[in-house]
Amino acid sequence: MDTHHAHQGSVLRHPGYLNFAGSRVFSSLAFQCLAIAMGWMIYDQTHNAFALALVGLCQFLPMVALTFVVGHAADRFDRRRIGLACQLIEAMVAALLAVATWQDWLTPTGILVAVTIMGAAVAFERPTMAALLPGIMPSSMLQRAIATSTSMMQTALIVGPSLGGLLYGIDPVAPFVVAAVFFTIASINVISIRMEWTPAKRSPVTLASIFAGVSFIKSRPVMLGTISLDLFAVLFGGATALLPMFARDILHAGPWGLGLLRAAPAIGALVMSVVLARKPLSSNVGKKMFCAVAVFGIATIVFALSTNIALSIVALLVVGASDTVSVVVRSSLVQLLTPDEMRGRVNAVNSLFIGTSNQLGEFESGMLAGVMGPVAAGVIGGVGTIVVVLLWAKFFPDLRKVKTLLG
Repeated sequence: MDTHHAHQGSVLRHPGYLNFAGSRVFSSLAFQCLAIAMGWMIYDQTHNAFALALVGLCQFLPMVALTFVVGHAADRFDRRRIGLACQLIEAMVAALLAVATWQDWLTPTGILVAVTIMGAAVAFERPTMAALLPGIMPSSMLQRAIATSTSMMQTALIVGPSLGGLLYGIDPVAPFVVAAVFFTIASINVISIRMEWTPAKRSPVTLASIFAGVSFIKSRPVMLGTISLDLFAVLFGGATALLPMFARDILHAGPWGLGLLRAAPAIGALVMSVVLARKPLSSNVGKKMFCAVAVFGIATIVFALSTNIALSIVALLVVGASDTVSVVVRSSLVQLLTPDEMRGRVNAVNSLFIGTSNQLGEFESGMLAGVMGPVAAGVIGGVGTIVVVLLWAKFFPDLRKVKTLLG
């Protein structure tokens, strides 16, 4: 671990790190702008919760189909070039959406096609970029680099939705244009990254090597328990997918209000990440994580029942803060327990779990809301999260007993 003698700004001055962080931040800002614009637009055109469910499904399916290809590619090819290709594709999709919106061509079907293409690009980009960081930084600086990157990403998650809502309120074309510019800036940064060392030669492609990431996680019950707890908790507690419905029909807020609601979980997460940076989880990590996920479920129920936008924002702040505890535990385990030659495949599987909880959770919440309404869907999701916590505490006793992040 780094000592206090290390300079506070040394991470940002390290060759390649600023480009890495810039690429991730601008890509995240762009994606958030698109998510706000496309979510509002498709619900505005359809007034149908099933349409919001399909947005989540269209993001999820490419991730499932490509997970094992992604992992192997990230472990065999230059990860910077993979990131470059993904971000250029995303920039082109955003530009096409801008033109289609400007010319009034964009239909719900067109939005879903764009979401599917973006989903495929993100399926490659996110695990590849996550696997890239240890090749940029020396191990002595890795933990600080992860913490700094996490703070930057949370800031992007705060600014992005608000910016997307503001831009959409000014002109529906604006968020797509800005997203295209941001993706282009991200691509310039990723190809400019300087690597700390050249990755070693990879083993030949075999069926076993393709599925090695699954085997690696499965052989470590604590890691499997952590990742699967996050998956099912967020899968059931995916009320954030319904934010356009809550913003428009229950809270009676416009695109700017939707942007605030989308930003609230990230603000909570940023605050919690600062707290954890000052006071790391050093004891009873497993029990604290279970408690945090239970709080996540309770906050989801409060949000679902709220008819006041201030209370809704507070509930979402708690959702983001509690979720960060689980994210910190999971991310630390994945980074610290995985050798470099396996990082692409393990991060791809981890990304699939995260994507399943987020995108499939959006689909589940949207479908349930279409049948029972958004309030009932949110309450059922929150209760489901609490049930998962109780079951996982029983199924994964080793996870409950984890004392430190290295435990």
